Amino acid sequence: MEPEAAIVPTVGPASLVVVDPNGQKKRVPLDQNPFFIGRQPDNHLILRDTRVSRVHARILVEDGGYVLEDIGSRHGTFINGQRVTRKRLDVSDRIEFGAQDSYHLLFALDGAELKRLMEQVGAGEKQPPGVGSNLGKLRAILELARTLQTSFSIDEVLASVVDTALAITGAERGFLLLRSGAALDTKVARHRQGHNLRETDLRVPREVIRRALEHRRELLSMNFDPLGAADTRPQNSIADLELRSAICVPLVRIRAGLGDSTTILNSVNETVGVLYMDSRLVAADMAGGNRELLQTLAIEASTVLENARLLVEEQSKHQMEEELRLARTIQQSLLPNSLPSDGWLHASGSSLASREVGGDYYDVARVTAHCWSAVLADVSGKGVGSALLASLLQGALITATEHPVAMGHRLERLNHFLLDRTGGEKYATAFYCLLHSDGRMYYVNAAHCPPMVLRAGGERLELEANSMPVGLIDSAEYAVIEQSLAPGDKIVIYSDGVTEAQNTEKGFFGKKRLREIVEAHAGESCEAIHRAIQEAVAGFTEGAPQSDDITLVVLEFRGAA
Repeated sequence: MEPEAAIVPTVGPASLVVVDPNGQKKRVPLDQNPFFIGRQPDNHLILRDTRVSRVHARILVEDGGYVLEDIGSRHGTFINGQRVTRKRLDVSDRIEFGAQDSYHLLFALDGAELKRLMEQVGAGEKQPPGVGSNLGKLRAILELARTLQTSFSIDEVLASVVDTALAITGAERGFLLLRSGAALDTKVARHRQGHNLRETDLRVPREVIRRALEHRRELLSMNFDPLGAADTRPQNSIADLELRSAICVPLVRIRAGLGDSTTILNSVNETVGVLYMDSRLVAADMAGGNRELLQTLAIEASTVLENARLLVEEQSKHQMEEELRLARTIQQSLLPNSLPSDGWLHASGSSLASREVGGDYYDVARVTAHCWSAVLADVSGKGVGSALLASLLQGALITATEHPVAMGHRLERLNHFLLDRTGGEKYATAFYCLLHSDGRMYYVNAAHCPPMVLRAGGERLELEANSMPVGLIDSAEYAVIEQSLAPGDKIVIYSDGVTEAQNTEKGFFGKKRLREIVEAHAGESCEAIHRAIQEAVAGFTEGAPQSDDITLVVLEFRGAA
């Protein structure tokens, strides 16, 4: 297949809106004849999907239009869901290549074609009024609406809507004004000759427009006698602007429904703006027999605005999902690759990420042959900020010293650092301990859930909080407490995501249930206790989504050999 030289089509310029599997769009002009589509590098449009044939299809300029032709592809070429071998393209046709999760294309006519369609809308004025004239305009509007759907620029689309309204009414000026709180902002201001209005020509009778919006009439057409106009205020009045005719068409919020259904909302609060046109020429009913057409055009403008709003929502949702993905990546990178499983200390740990990523992290790190440090921290809030702060905490605490006095000093410095940087808006609860091979354990509980110590003899002890969270108040002190361990003792450290795990009826797992599980398995290994708690939480929640991470570490002191 040899690409042809570029041509100047004998029909209106067109392009393909290429939508990749992730929903990203780009516009590709149809500036070659024929225009080849496929996986192979020398195609004019390259689709990088192994299910697309090397040379899959081509588009030809033929008999004043564009024709799509399949070139013996393996999985077929589809237009609007129907498999085709050859078919003339219409505006907004959806082209697919045999796989719904692959690329798809939208056929679009470019700006010159929009102009032709708008001229067609206005052409009815030269014909005798009647059903035939209006039907011709309606057909042109419907074709225009399909063309607008493939445009990237909302400003271009709304300008085309106003230009079409001017063509229908014969008005001199057209505006699209949108609500911004109690005010009306000018989004589009066009002259009937097809250009934007100058700054000095943007004044409109806002009081008239405001009344039209308040009464929420479908269309308000007005004629004025400048000499007898009641509104004689000097600024932006009918008399001052020398207006003879005006039309206001309110724009109501369009809400998309299931399938192809839409809902037009009718309350005053759901009016999003107005399509306004006026003329300084002889007074006339500019709406004439075109009321239905203008209302149809207003619905199209409202639909464009709603689609733009939904697009912004979708982009915000996508950005949030990307932030959550990044936060999960950061969070997982904080977790240790391995935990001690031989010698005098054994450990088992996990962190189950929730639907809203928080800032939980845990670590068990060797300090010397005779000393290990362990920490479980829970940063306030959700998202990337919390995950990054957890990363900072890990960096500050991972380089532990075997001297217990240094533990308190390190937390105090970290507390001041976080306060200086976040002003108390981000803080963390933490349980931080040092374990020595001779059974000495030193710990600080900075407002964290009290870990449980299970004695080999069956006694249970809870290590209550003795300090404030890290990064919350400037005067916080972090006292180090000593505790003795005997061989066979275990320590269960957990985040509040364990006790606050919810079932489908919004009930909490709770501390009582956790204590019962721990005591029932007290004589087992740290791995068995860890597994029993995990299974109990999973059985309780029954798959209900959780709003907090479920983080758990179980340490087992076995004593020096």
